[in-house]
Amino acid sequence: VPGAGSTRAPYTPPSAADHGPSRATFGAWDYGVFALMLLVSTGIGLWVGLARGGQRSAEDFFTGGRSLTALPVGLSLAASFMSAVQVLGVPAEAYRYGLKFLWMCLGQMLNSLLTALLFMPVFYRLGLTSTYQYLELRFSRVVRLCGTVQYLVATVSGLRPPSTQRPRRLQP
Repeated sequence: VPGAGSTRAPYTPPSAADHGPSRATFGAWDYGVFALMLLVSTGIGLWVGLARGGQRSAEDFFTGGRSLTALPVGLSLAASFMSAVQVLGVPAEAYRYGLKFLWMCLGQMLNSLLTALLFMPVFYRLGLTSTYQYLELRFSRVVRLCGTVQYLVATVSGLRPPSTQRPRRLQP
């Protein structure tokens, strides 16, 4: 008979208390990468501010004087779209929702591509830096203000357009 006469206790998995308190901390490599990122960011700021004469107008601030190539502009856009919450949350969302989440990501990629092809050339030709400027130019100041208020209300209340809402589980 298997196990007959055995004096061993049944297996219990180890708990966090068995290993002492676990605390995530920065190691030497983490500090090095963080310091390098700060140095590079500071270097870019000093180069733009001192070597190139800085920004002389709001146009220079928002568009870089329209003298930047596609690479720094693309990196800047990618950095501004990604937050720490997104970097940490996207893998969890993908794990939880699986292919549903993938479809949402593909939709966002298609949306970005269409925006770059259809809207950005128009904004560039007109010298605009925001959709609100376009609303005022195309319609009126009242329409611009309505768009601004709608955005602020949606942002403060946490409401999102249906295309950006997370999928919900169906109850059986």
